Amino acid sequence: MNIQLSEHFTYRKLLRFTLPSMVMMVFTSIYGVVDGVFVSNFVGSASFAAVNLIMPFLMILGAVGFMLGAGGSALVAFTLGTGDEKRANEIFSLLIYVLIGLGAVFTVGGILFMEPMARFLGADETMLPVCVQYGRVVLTALVPFMLQNTFQSFLVTAERPHFGLYITIAAGVSNMALDALFIAGFHWGVTGAALATAISQFIGGVIPLVYFALPNKSRLRLCRAGWDGRALARACTNGSSEFMTNISMSVVNMLYNWQLMRLMGADGVAVFGVIMYVNFIFVSIFLGYSMGSAPVVGYHFGAGDREELQGLLRRSLRLVGVMGAVLTALALLLARPLSMIFVSYDAALLAVTVRAFSIYALSFLLVGFNIFSSAFFTALNDGFTSALISFARTLVFEAAAVLVLPLIVGIDGVWAAVIAAETLALILSAACLVRNRKKYGYA
Repeated sequence: MNIQLSEHFTYRKLLRFTLPSMVMMVFTSIYGVVDGVFVSNFVGSASFAAVNLIMPFLMILGAVGFMLGAGGSALVAFTLGTGDEKRANEIFSLLIYVLIGLGAVFTVGGILFMEPMARFLGADETMLPVCVQYGRVVLTALVPFMLQNTFQSFLVTAERPHFGLYITIAAGVSNMALDALFIAGFHWGVTGAALATAISQFIGGVIPLVYFALPNKSRLRLCRAGWDGRALARACTNGSSEFMTNISMSVVNMLYNWQLMRLMGADGVAVFGVIMYVNFIFVSIFLGYSMGSAPVVGYHFGAGDREELQGLLRRSLRLVGVMGAVLTALALLLARPLSMIFVSYDAALLAVTVRAFSIYALSFLLVGFNIFSSAFFTALNDGFTSALISFARTLVFEAAAVLVLPLIVGIDGVWAAVIAAETLALILSAACLVRNRKKYGYA
């Protein structure tokens, strides 16, 4: 039986409702990691480093999907909470149509500028052709990738989180199977990895597009929608934190790669690539919970139910704290086994990776609170506060830390930069929650 947004959410019901989103995000991260595993083990560490070097550029181009998904679903959930279902569907449809148009423009631009961008990011003559080939193939599926990111949020708002999970599983299984076939079987190298990713993104983006285009039993469906600049601007403002998070993370990852190329060369980029792949899996649990709970927050905010908002915030902070403690313990225990999946063929590289990840893992104690706080304000349609937390956390604090700490403690400063950044972000998140408690009535 589907849980409706209008219900009272206990711990049990909150976990049941958000679990599909958490599993969906974890599964998305896992099948993204599979690309790295196959490239590292079957093609080599140099190609693995090249893929990770160009990846931030690809994520920047896809960031609009996260923005319209998070910001748009918050606005649509709020509108549903006011009882205007027709208006909610018109806003939803407009956002999807705009996203498809923007994605087509970004696809052409990204393909044209792939080579100069790879050079700008530091690719040498060996890495350059790998970066360009991988990037151009992946960009053929940019529109489906953006749709997939957007529909992950809207399927929760439509009260169909399990359907979103099934689509993600289908896309993930396809990616993993095709990775094995194209890379290990056909020996197509990074081109095979890119093709597997692109095909899986078509599955993840096109299936929900067809679902919403056809008559369905959810609360959302695509319909005729006139231009509404105000709604579009509000959705973009609401989702600006998710947009800034993805842009900032990509920029900071470029900065990490630059520092590591300077301090360790391509091996440093490979180590950071391993950490990022594993980090995606752990952090995806917090992202999934935040994404799954946001429409609930948005609905009850729209309905004016302050008592329910108070309970949602209190329960969510406790759940996030427990998740953080468990994930940190797991990360420390599994640092070596997880690193061996990627670089077991090089003992020296493995030793560096294990140490680096063991330091980085301490950030999992803190990161969940910051991710949830930003998503909480997005759900309240407070894009400014949400963006402030995300921008400071993912760009200002982390960029400063990765530039300064290596000067003090050497290479370990690169791995510890995220801990310093998340600590500062936690202080900012707490201040924002306290400052706005009366304004929104959640405490």
